[in-house]
This record gives sequence, C-alpha cells and structure tokens, in this order.
Amino acid sequence: MRNALRRAVPAAAGLLALTACGTGVPDGLIVTKPSAAPATPYSGPLKAKTPEQVGEDSPLEGGGAALLALECAGRPSEAGSVADEGPGDDGADSAAEALARHMANGSGEIPDRGYRVEARRGHRVLYSYDVAGRTRAAVIVAEDRRGWFAETHAACDPSEFRARERARLSIMVWQDTRGRAVSTAKVVGWMGAEHCDWQSVEFVTLGSGDDGRWRGRQYLRDPEGKLADIDGLSSTYAKDVPLPADAVDTGYRQDGRELWLAPDKSRAYVRDADGTVERWPGRAEPVGCM
Repeated sequence: MRNALRRAVPAAAGLLALTACGTGVPDGLIVTKPSAAPATPYSGPLKAKTPEQVGEDSPLEGGGAALLALECAGRPSEAGSVADEGPGDDGADSAAEALARHMANGSGEIPDRGYRVEARRGHRVLYSYDVAGRTRAAVIVAEDRRGWFAETHAACDPSEFRARERARLSIMVWQDTRGRAVSTAKVVGWMGAEHCDWQSVEFVTLGSGDDGRWRGRQYLRDPEGKLADIDGLSSTYAKDVPLPADAVDTGYRQDGRELWLAPDKSRAYVRDADGTVERWPGRAEPVGCM
C-alpha cells in the first residue's frame, strides 16, 4: 500500500511550544532539510477511497490516500478521516497550521514532530514522518473556502517510530531483550485517564482481538487502589513481593523493567532494575474509562 493494514489505539496527549514555522506551528513539527527527502517520493493520489480490504468496522476505515502513502514494515496501526469540523468552522491559514491543529487535537499516538512535505497536488498537501527513508505516518491536509483542514491520516505501528518520538507518545512501547521495539499488537502500556481520576494507574495489555483492537488480557499497576473494587481482578496489587519460582519471563522490557507472568497468565510480576518485584492483578476483559 505502499503496504498492508490493521488497527487503532487509546490515550491522550498534547502539543508543545510555538515558533518560527508560522503562528501556531510548534518548533520541529516540520523539517525542511534535503536529507529528509525519501529515495522514492510518493506519486499516488492525495484523494482516494479507503482500500477495499479495510472493512466497515475497521479502525483503519476512512484512511483513504493517507493509507496509500504508508510504507510500514508490518501492518498499519491507525487511520481515519477528520470530520469534526462543521460547515461554519474556520480553517487554518496555512497547510502547516492545519497539521499543527491536527496534532494538538490528536490522541498522542503518532509522532508530534519530524514531518516534511512529501507531495502537493492542487489544494492538498501530504505530510510524511519517515524512518530510514520510508513513510511511517502520513497526514493529508486540504484547502477549501474556509481555509486549511486535516483530511485523512494514517500511521504504522508505534514500534516503527524512532525511539525519541516513541518516548513522547501517550502510550508506552515495550522492547524485547535485545532492546528492539515490540509491536503494540503484542504488548502496550499507558497511564489511566485523568478525567476518570485514574492517572496513578498503569495498564499493560498483551495481545489484541480479531479485529485488531486492544482486547487482550490486561494487567494493572494500581498502588492507590483506584480500581481495587472492580469485578474480575485476579488478585490485588502488591509491592516488594518475591518473584514466584514458576513465573514466566515474557521477554518484554520497558525502562529497565521486566514483565513476567504467572503460569496461567492470571497475574503479572514486574521486576525493576533494582530487583524489586510488584504483583499486578490481571483481568480477562479490559477496563474502560468513559
């Protein structure tokens, strides 16, 4: 498509300082150096239907031409169209400002800097975030009588972003024992939502549902007991516990921590770099915050 397809993710984030790229455009959002240019620029359309293999209920529905611009090593992770603006809403004064507005209103699950103009066609501009000369995230902005708006967007799995951008996401990308980023379809973490007063709760989900959404088994680090009374927890959270002799190492690592599981996968054990072990209760169905 330039690649294959897949899924979407949760969370929340924000944007940065303003600078010289134009009013309301964060420093570093757009890069212009020649070395950022790909070996083979995207030559396809900037307005297109979503590929037929994307089903109606897919988290990639609506990605259109942005999906076509991707060059993922694996499957795309998220995509969609931006249809929040009503007919009376004003657009941005420039394509760059439309990109900045899209980032500011986003979920924080795609890079918030390092984009470049890869293509212009009429009243549309393709902004691409590239790694090793290949497009890992794409946003297409379009101009109409109201101004500039983000139109479609798509991204590869966050494990395909650079480490410095992964560290700024609203989700936590884990690594394997060799320090390589692991697909969020296998393991992903995030902090709970502030509007539910869950910001002290850390979630880790292993695996995903058949439709690609995060519906695998979930584990909770809940030192303040915010979710201690919910149904379906396999145990309680505990700090400084012994690592059971039969615990199974998943091979997943994150900031010096190791993720281990009980043999029946009902509980997780997370060992810090200093050897301290925490027990995280598990739950077969993910906990939701509305």
